[in-house]
Amino acid sequence: MEEYLEKAISFGPLIVQAIKALIVLVVGWMAAGLIGRFVRRQVNKHPRIDNTLGNFAATLVTWIVRLMVLMAVLGLFGIEATSLVAVMGAATLAIGMALQGTLADLAAGIMLVIFQPYKNGQYVDIGGTGGTVVDITLFYTELKTPDNVQIIVPNGQAWGSVITNYSVHDTRRLDLTFGIDYDDDSDAAMKIILDAARADDRIHADPEPWARVTNLGDSSVDITARLWCATADYWELKFKLTKEIKEAFDAKGISIPYPHQVNVEKDA
Repeated sequence: MEEYLEKAISFGPLIVQAIKALIVLVVGWMAAGLIGRFVRRQVNKHPRIDNTLGNFAATLVTWIVRLMVLMAVLGLFGIEATSLVAVMGAATLAIGMALQGTLADLAAGIMLVIFQPYKNGQYVDIGGTGGTVVDITLFYTELKTPDNVQIIVPNGQAWGSVITNYSVHDTRRLDLTFGIDYDDDSDAAMKIILDAARADDRIHADPEPWARVTNLGDSSVDITARLWCATADYWELKFKLTKEIKEAFDAKGISIPYPHQVNVEKDA
């Protein structure tokens, strides 16, 4: 009995240290989250700073604080910070070799935040993958497709791909192409298109709406209209004008032909 009691007494300081370490770890981990949220709020309060930068800074600060907490916990067990740094330095090469892709994503994430080719809420195409930017983290970019599907793009792939940002400018050019029959009046068709465009206040007068015959196809004369509008109105105007112009063509007797071929027979 005395032997067990002596063992319990000998383990007493270690148990106390373990309890202290657990308290420091839990409190420090929670404090790191609170500090991160505080940094996000402070950065995002400035109107000239994009929320993307605030989110990134909050994530970075949170993990720095958590690393300091882990070092403090190890210090409670007698592991000095200098020794820990030496061990981490020795392990850096091995970790770097094992986590090449992850470190590349981290470096790319920093570049994305600094140069900001896209921001939260913008619609982009990254290497053929399109969606609205939901979040930019240290390691990946989260997109949401129009049909509400989540897509995770590693930052390394995003930074190394062609990025098309459809939301960065306030205005966009809306191109509409209609094919009419060869027997129809192309001038009348162009007038119908321009009248429909000018009747909608969302179409900008400058640059002026433009319509031209752009192609003589196998079955139709193709007329292209180039219109300018606010980026937010792009898709609604595209759908609305397509329907209105088709109905105006029907009312004026201008046909949109089906693809067909004409066989011409010649006498020998």
